[in-house]
Order: sequence, then structure tokens, then C-alpha cells
Amino acid sequence: MNTTLQVVSGAATIAAETAGSGMPVVFLHANVCDRRMWRAPLQAGGSNYQAIAYDRRGFGQTRTKAEDHSAVADLLAVIDATAGSVPVILAGCSQGANIALNAALMHSARVRGLMLISPTVNGAPAPVYPSEIQEMMAHQQQAESGRDLARLNEIKARLFLDGPLAPEGRVSGQTRRLFLEMNAIALAAAPSGKNRDDGQPFDQLGNIDVPASVIWGKLDFPHIQQRAQTVARLLPNAQAHALRDVAHLPGLEQPGEVTELLNQLVKRCT
Repeated sequence: MNTTLQVVSGAATIAAETAGSGMPVVFLHANVCDRRMWRAPLQAGGSNYQAIAYDRRGFGQTRTKAEDHSAVADLLAVIDATAGSVPVILAGCSQGANIALNAALMHSARVRGLMLISPTVNGAPAPVYPSEIQEMMAHQQQAESGRDLARLNEIKARLFLDGPLAPEGRVSGQTRRLFLEMNAIALAAAPSGKNRDDGQPFDQLGNIDVPASVIWGKLDFPHIQQRAQTVARLLPNAQAHALRDVAHLPGLEQPGEVTELLNQLVKRCT
């Protein structure tokens, strides 16, 4: 049974939930989702691990006034309220992975392992887009400039759910509806303020020696796949997993596969 709670961090009231028992695993969502992208591992926690997920500022049910803040400090507030002083595994997707890496560098004693999915990493080389993706990115910029949020949401689904080089509408049904619902909230949210965390974890990956699992989808942006492979190579204790028939959000598309890889990581961290 899931337990929901609210965690105060600065001006934010963070919506969080936990399920299961055992080694605590904190899930950090991508910038196009909220904590609901982790429904499957939350349901699968059981006695293997305590699953903890929360909505970051500007996402889901979390409420905040605009203020300069630290995403890592928000994460620690959630950990304190759920796992206490026990070191945790951090499972982050996209920008969530970047926050996890910053936390591992800033508070190494509190991080027991890392699952990094489609990781964004501050300090990594800038992306280079093939011509066919450049056209889609131009459409995204036009929708952003015109504040056409409905069109922008559809473009984001095309890029991050289907995959930029996969057929549009490849992912349909409830998964697509959930993506559009989560991302619509993020697109419409008022600015939450500047994140003060300015670390460059890409240049310090060699200093993070906890067990890690790096995962990416073979339908994701080419530069994200390359970056994930580089992260897996630079982390001293990482295993790499390339998943077929999935793009930027394996936790939504292939939850069983991701949960199994998480169980393997939990065993490595025990």
C-alpha cells in the first residue's frame, strides 16, 4: 500500500509517496513527466526495496512560490522525511539523473547506488543534431515562442516518447495519455525560480564509485545514447544496458525491464 506525504523544503510543499520496505530507492522523474512515470517500480517495491518518488518543483502536485532553490536540497528533504539517515539508491531519468549525480558528489555518504536512465549530465559536450532532427527542434522552438502549449506537448511526445527518428504515434493508449497529462502540467506551471546547483558532474564522474546502472533506449536521440555510453564508461563501477524498442522513457515503456535491472542493482548494493 502506498503512503502519500507532503515535505516542506523552503517555499515548496513537495508531494511524495512511498511503497514497500527494505533498501530505500528514491526515484527522480524526467522534465517531461512527474512521479507517476514510476508507477511500476512503486508497485513492485514489496520487500525488495522501499520505493520513494516525488514531484519536483514545477511538476505534478508539488506547490511552490518562485525562489532560488537547490534541487539537491529538495531531494535531501524528501530522503530525510522517508528514509531518514539510511543511505539510498537514486534512480533518475534525464534531468533526474543529473540531480542524482550532483547529490552523489555533494553528499557521497548518503548515496549507496545510482540508476541513471537517459542521463542529462551538466558539463557534457553540447548535442549535435542530424538534419532530420533539426527540423523537429525548429518546430519545437516555434511552438515555445508562440506559447502554443498543446502543440508543444504533442511535439515533446513525438521527440521523447516515440523517439525523434521513430514513427510518430509509435507509443499510444494509456502510456501516451499519461505522458501528455504529466507534461501538460509541467508546461503550464509558473516559474519556480532558479536552481542554485551549478555543479558540472561530467568532469567528476570518475570520483563516483558506488554501484551504478546506466540505461538508455535505442530509439532515443543519438547524442543521448552516446552520452549514456560515455557515462557508463567513465563511472568506475557501472554496468551499461541498451534497451531495444524504447526511446527516452524506459520506465514508462518497459517498466518490467527497468524494475528487473533495479532489482539487480539493489542486490549489488546489499
